[in-house]
Amino acid sequence: MSDNILTNRHDFLMLFEVTNGNPNGDPDAGNMPRLDPNSNRGLVSDVCLKRKVRNFVEQFPHDRANSDANGFNILIKQGAVIETEQKKGIEAAKAQQKDKDKQAEAAMKWLCREFYDVRTFGGVLSTGDDVMKGSAWGQVRGPVQFTFGQSFHPITPLEMTITRCAVTKEADKAKERTMGNKYIVPYALYVAKGYVSPAFAERTGFTQTDLNVLFEALALMFRNDPSAARAEMVLRGLYDFEHVGTQHENNAEQNKREARLGCAHAHKLFEGIEVELTEKAKAKGFPESFTDYHVTCEWTENNLPKGIRLHKRHEA
Repeated sequence: MSDNILTNRHDFLMLFEVTNGNPNGDPDAGNMPRLDPNSNRGLVSDVCLKRKVRNFVEQFPHDRANSDANGFNILIKQGAVIETEQKKGIEAAKAQQKDKDKQAEAAMKWLCREFYDVRTFGGVLSTGDDVMKGSAWGQVRGPVQFTFGQSFHPITPLEMTITRCAVTKEADKAKERTMGNKYIVPYALYVAKGYVSPAFAERTGFTQTDLNVLFEALALMFRNDPSAARAEMVLRGLYDFEHVGTQHENNAEQNKREARLGCAHAHKLFEGIEVELTEKAKAKGFPESFTDYHVTCEWTENNLPKGIRLHKRHEA
């Protein structure tokens, strides 16, 4: 894998399913699965998907090539205090850069180098009272961004009552059991889209190695992040459209410019991935499993838009 800064734009599409689980509960609605009230289609927030990537990278960190290479620590994780890590970056910047006007930039670059999630997704670093506060370098726009995931068809969340034979408080000892509830989605297939910008990769130091780690995390995130509420979440497709330029290989500079800007509209590329219910599922009126869907990729080497390469990083 190369450690060069990413130079090519990528647009990718993910298909994933949930069976008898809650893919992303809404804390403002009693942890009920998120849904669009207009269509009753299920939703999964971009923050939820980023959390899966963060968890994977934290659990299975990539080896750091050397002390000056990008690190794979995670800043936004349970129990972390952002200001504590930020101060480490500020102290490192002060040791390297005596010019106070340049210390904020140096601290931002240090944090991007040390923390994979800052380098990938960006973040607000202008907290506290030190050099980052009020600085333009305190807001980092990451090269990788996700859309909300959305189910292809309406979902019907079910509320299940559960019981526990133990009690929490001494005062409740006489009770035989305590009651609770949980929500599940019987079945749903979701789609989410993502974009990787070389322009922002240059600012944060996001490399080709970082991109490979991202796609590894997306391919394996549900396999290594199970819970009682999400025991049956499965990735069913991961399609990566890489922009490489339309010019002859001798015209390297123009190809580089086109690959950075993009050679085709992302929505047109995504429309080539068709997901439809089977005739049997249409007769039932709702899907019950992945076998109720036909997933078709119309793109081949012969009909892809010029300047685009399709990497099928995962297919069901």
